[in-house]
Amino acid sequence: MKKILGLDLGVSSIGWALVNEAESNDEKSSIVRLGVRVNPLTVDELQNFEKGKSITTNADRTLKRSMRRNLQRYKLRREELVKILIEAGFIANDTILSEHGNKTTFETYRLRAKAATERISLEEFARVLLMINKKRGYKSSRKAKGGEDGALIDGMEVAKKLYDEDLTPGQLCLQLMDEGKWRMPDFYRSDLQMELNKIWDYQHSFYPEVLTDEARDEIKGKNKSQTWAIVASKFNTVGTRLVGVKRETKGRDLKRENYQWRTQALTEQMTPESLAIVVQEINGEIHSSSGYLGAISDRSKALFFNKQTVGQYLMASLDKDPQASLKNTVFYRQDYLDEFECIWETQAQYHDKLTPELKHKIRDVVIFYQRRLKSQKSLISICEFEHEKREVVIDGKTKTITIGGRVIPRSSPLFQEFKVWQTLNNLEVIVRADHSRHPLSEEDKALLAEELSVRKSLKKNEVLKLLFDKPSTLDLNYETIEGDTTLVALYEAYNLLLEQSGHEPIDFKKTSAKEIKETIGKVFASLGWNTDVLVFDSSSNKLDSEPYYKLWHLLYSFEGDNTVTGDGNLKDKIAQLMHFGREYASCLANVTFVEDYGSLSAKAIRKILPFMKEGNKYDVACMYAGYRHSAASLTKEEIEAKVLKDKLAILPKGALRNPVVEKILNQMVNVINEIIDTYGRPDEIRVELARELKKNAKQREELTRSLAAATKEQEEIRRILREEFNISHPSRNDVIRYRLYEELKDNGYKTLYSDTYISRDKLFTKDFDIEHIIPQARLFDDSFSNKTLEARSINIEKGKRTALDYVAEKYGEEGLERYKRCCELLFKDKKAKLRKLLTTESEISTDFLARDLTTTQYIAKKAFEMLGDISRRVVATTGSITDQLRSDWQLVDVMKELNWDKYSTLGKVEYHQDRDGRQIGRITDWTKRNDHRHHAMDALTVAFTKDVFIQYFNNKNASEQPNSNEYAIKSKYFEGGRAIPPMPLGELRGEAKHHLQNILVSIKAKNKVVTTNINKIPGKKRDTLRVAQQTPRGQLHNETIYGSHKEYVTREEKVGATFDDAKIMTVCRKIYRDALLARLRQFGGDAKKAFTGKNALEKNPIWIDKERGIAVPPKVKTVTQEVRYTIRKAIDESLSVDKVVDVRIRRLLQQRIEQYGSAKAAFTNLDENPIWLNEEKGIRLKRVTIYGISNAQALHEKHDKDGNLLLDENGNPIPVDFVNTGNNHHVAIYRKPVLDKQGLPKLDDNGEVMYELEEKIVSFYEAVARANEGVPIIDKTYNHDEGWQFLFTMKQNEYFVFPNEQTGFDPREVDLLNPENYALISPNLFRVQKFSTKDYVFRHHLETTVESDKSMQEITWKRITSLIKLLGIVKVRVDHIGQIVSVGEY
Repeated sequence: MKKILGLDLGVSSIGWALVNEAESNDEKSSIVRLGVRVNPLTVDELQNFEKGKSITTNADRTLKRSMRRNLQRYKLRREELVKILIEAGFIANDTILSEHGNKTTFETYRLRAKAATERISLEEFARVLLMINKKRGYKSSRKAKGGEDGALIDGMEVAKKLYDEDLTPGQLCLQLMDEGKWRMPDFYRSDLQMELNKIWDYQHSFYPEVLTDEARDEIKGKNKSQTWAIVASKFNTVGTRLVGVKRETKGRDLKRENYQWRTQALTEQMTPESLAIVVQEINGEIHSSSGYLGAISDRSKALFFNKQTVGQYLMASLDKDPQASLKNTVFYRQDYLDEFECIWETQAQYHDKLTPELKHKIRDVVIFYQRRLKSQKSLISICEFEHEKREVVIDGKTKTITIGGRVIPRSSPLFQEFKVWQTLNNLEVIVRADHSRHPLSEEDKALLAEELSVRKSLKKNEVLKLLFDKPSTLDLNYETIEGDTTLVALYEAYNLLLEQSGHEPIDFKKTSAKEIKETIGKVFASLGWNTDVLVFDSSSNKLDSEPYYKLWHLLYSFEGDNTVTGDGNLKDKIAQLMHFGREYASCLANVTFVEDYGSLSAKAIRKILPFMKEGNKYDVACMYAGYRHSAASLTKEEIEAKVLKDKLAILPKGALRNPVVEKILNQMVNVINEIIDTYGRPDEIRVELARELKKNAKQREELTRSLAAATKEQEEIRRILREEFNISHPSRNDVIRYRLYEELKDNGYKTLYSDTYISRDKLFTKDFDIEHIIPQARLFDDSFSNKTLEARSINIEKGKRTALDYVAEKYGEEGLERYKRCCELLFKDKKAKLRKLLTTESEISTDFLARDLTTTQYIAKKAFEMLGDISRRVVATTGSITDQLRSDWQLVDVMKELNWDKYSTLGKVEYHQDRDGRQIGRITDWTKRNDHRHHAMDALTVAFTKDVFIQYFNNKNASEQPNSNEYAIKSKYFEGGRAIPPMPLGELRGEAKHHLQNILVSIKAKNKVVTTNINKIPGKKRDTLRVAQQTPRGQLHNETIYGSHKEYVTREEKVGATFDDAKIMTVCRKIYRDALLARLRQFGGDAKKAFTGKNALEKNPIWIDKERGIAVPPKVKTVTQEVRYTIRKAIDESLSVDKVVDVRIRRLLQQRIEQYGSAKAAFTNLDENPIWLNEEKGIRLKRVTIYGISNAQALHEKHDKDGNLLLDENGNPIPVDFVNTGNNHHVAIYRKPVLDKQGLPKLDDNGEVMYELEEKIVSFYEAVARANEGVPIIDKTYNHDEGWQFLFTMKQNEYFVFPNEQTGFDPREVDLLNPENYALISPNLFRVQKFSTKDYVFRHHLETTVESDKSMQEITWKRITSLIKLLGIVKVRVDHIGQIVSVGEY
């Protein structure tokens, strides 16, 4: 008997099944235990993982921490600068450094502008330096070019030439072409805009109705294609239709013609077509240079031509518009340095204290100091071959660390060559006639290697055409082969160099690799450039001295410098290495390579690569180099001798690059360790991985996109089936049938084999079948691409033949040709289906197909590596095999049967008649995925999936051959076409149901509040200070910061038990107030007696006149002052005008909307069409204050502009910067004595103290604060001196067992720790889903959905709004494998 553990490993859940599998006829298989562990991911975590986004759960927090660090560094610089200024005598300790007094709003800006040319005092100079310290300018990185931010331009010489010679960019480019220079310079955005404006204004006289100011505004920010569409639409409105005339010129001639037209457009009328092209070209260039970085470049150019400093530019902007926003008006770092130099040198003429030493200290050590980025080398993986493990003692603990060579960058020339040769040695040419496979010859590999050195990739047909005379008779085992991406990037840059030097660029698509290299080599040689960079010798003993390798390393490792564009020094080094002028270096300086790293070090690759270039595959080359290529590829003897671990170790934080995967695998570790502790080590583990886990990031992204599209399509088909075919409950097969029907649309809805027409009224009858193109008896493939519709009689006649074989045999050569033409017409874009339609039986591979079983992806590999540490045998299966076995063993409907009674009693089941007249029952709006236990059902099937089933289903075609292993498997393990179950069907179903009913789903609760991290602070003399720091395990509060606003609020309230003295004092009318107070005093201040029951105002009025004609009304108006929390918001169409705090501004905005008809029209383009608050003073509205949340927590206390603490009228600090503390951490439930009116505990009839329940909700913010203060997070002694007694807490995902009046179940009378009672407990076990003040929502532990269907309340979910209903519930703790391990608070 073998103990087998089956795992259904998903992204957010783990289903597991422990079974005993019989190894002989004398033994009997059985189920030991089933279970489910749920690992809830956040919505962002799950979506980002499925979409293949490379994120971390802490990415956003890391970004915020980076912002805080930048702020802290600024403050440190400011403190150091103030200290230096005090020591130098510029200022005193009490000097006010901010604007102070009337009319001083822009005083420091004026001083800054003035300081560049005139004398200012040292105290004023200190204020200028502090302002410069706030913003130091944009320091460029080489890799910051392009993208949404635009590009940095270092084109001052070009801009000066345009200015001096009165040229436009188009005219200058035409001049350069006349001089034989074809590489055009970069232009500032403003120069391109000036050219566009000149052309627009000149051509306006010819096309006034088209080239309007509105059209010019419309094309702002648009790319080339968008610009064309807008201009074409404008011409269409005046009757001129632009269709895009085919250009006669190409290549350089086309480029030259474009610049000629741009030049002519300045002085001649252009045709509509040519004018549209001119506008399109210029506006496209503006768009590519726009954005954040493009704006910086333009500002820098403005400084140069206006001969201004940054301060003078800013002051000029404020003089022009005092309300101008300077928030994002950023300049180059060099512009700020230039300003500092100018101001210092000017003021040094007047102040002797401004020495060169002080200048260096302030400029280089304080204001403009920027440390180098820390090396991230420690994050790079260690080579799997060149490493060793060592034991070291850290903080008194012995730890095992791995040391060795770091893996090589993927862009390294060494890795690129290694990658190409690895692929070449795996290539096999397949002869279509006999399906024989042959490796490439050494000559073919050499030729292909050379081509791949200048191609990003080669498709299969391109490779076959390159190597063979008759490529149509051959096939290849690779669809696409990736080339040497590093060399390709460099050769593309070399091609640009050819163009810049006046030579004709090479068309890489039409030129062989040999010709490309020869042409570039000749040009380089003729120009005296370094030709050694064109070749790479990986066998060289001095790799670092290889010119090509040096060039790669220079481009790869260069991070940036202090020049304007961040790559000035790089260009100098490139020019030196390449032996050409600096003007050519830009082509290479802009080259960037693929990121990420390989899996081997340079040392390992250099050992392996020579053997691979001899034609050996990777595993053989590794062996020759002295390595074992896979640590998992052990011999039988090694497997038996392998020492297994007692338990799996938890992956340390940050061990994997993706924290979501880390979470998944650590939950797997916890589950397996618990199973080992409880039931012992399994002999074998069988795993089915969720398809998301078997795919890389790109594949997951494509899968998510395709699933979303398929879901949308299926919903549309279901609608059509309901409305047009009167199918009330479309099944999955109905949807498939309709999709197959629509595939035949272009064939006139005729079938592929027999050319039979399918009418709509016959589509869903027995006359037509969903037919497998390659029969399942031949290939285990139930995918959509292996299906079509065909007449039932034809389907029966076809039998076990493939579609192509049947058509050829039935309809002859003519019918076969018709069939092939039809298939190629219908499915030219569906390669998988077309391949199956044109496959003969002889072409179905008889080899064992690993297909989905190849666990090539990192996640799957890591999971199998870990599982191999505790089991000698780990086997993978697939979802399709699990589905088939579940069907064969009649386990498909078990989940529905388990849920049937629950939903039937509520009337949530329905019956419909299928096409065979059978009554089919279904649960309304329910699938098995609504029940967490379906993961355990899948795991059970996986646990009983023997190797023979996997082999059979993956090579089904061979089962028809009597001498094959698959035939023997079919004979022994299958009966009537179905897999024989591990025990009799009835017994299997019954035992499965029994174990499923006993499952208590385990869910990961969020109990931790803080994590203690050790921060290492490097000290002097290499001493490291270790500081323990508490880090919150979540977001402390929402990001939005609110202000506060006090206002009077009027309400109409019913007089009742709440009307004590304080409440009555809020009543508006004094006459009512006095009357109510008088009544209250009559009853000794007891509001309940005074205003309720027989003394309610409706029954016992309070008369306020002697005639008893006027009484206090039952409802009175009260006025209270309340604090409302507010936020500033930009005025746009999304603004809720009703929430605006200021009544006058609210009325102004409402009038604006009435004037324009809608908020969108009213609040668009406010810069040119402002909303004036005071037009005479130039005060416009851009942002307004609106009401936000009602409850908030203050983060800070108010200070004045000089940093002094401000106090209110009572001498208390004034709270500011309010936040919503977000999620609650827990609610604590207490019982407290019921008090009488004297404040004494009430007693019941037996003389016992009467109690009632009370809650205390603790936010996550408060929980973290308590943890940092070192006090218990759960306050069990809260109000202890008042007689309060702590009962329990409720946190999200904690479990509670509820009593059930209908069944008589009482958790206090049941042994909750006894597993035999789990079936009784399960219907009454709920987890906390969410909670707020006296509002608690619980979800049944089996439910996967979180929707609150009213009809299912008390069954799938509960909502408790009264504390009294918490009496009788029992808190339990469920461990990782679904066992109740404690009862009560833990």
